[in-house]
Amino acid sequence: MPTVSVRIPDDEKAELDEVAELLEQDRSTTMRQALREGVKTLRTRHAVERYQSGDVSLNEAASLAGLSIAEWLELAQDRGLTTQLDETDLSFDAERAGDL
Repeated sequence: MPTVSVRIPDDEKAELDEVAELLEQDRSTTMRQALREGVKTLRTRHAVERYQSGDVSLNEAASLAGLSIAEWLELAQDRGLTTQLDETDLSFDAERAGDL
């Protein structure tokens, strides 16, 4: 496993240590968990923004978020997402979903 070094302010280190203690795990484990969850959140936020603006299709948004189409549809429903895609794009997505 590669090592990555990062500098953080003292207050963020203190917060990280607090969370590690709360979760009853060491700092490294907490950092890896925070990184995984943070990256997932960033990917999802980016996909939602692109989907909402109509820049990407349902299939592309799911891919950007690192989700299956079924997972994306659930996320979209939970968040009440709407899209600006036209009928052709939606038909393409429906066909692709049907192929799955």
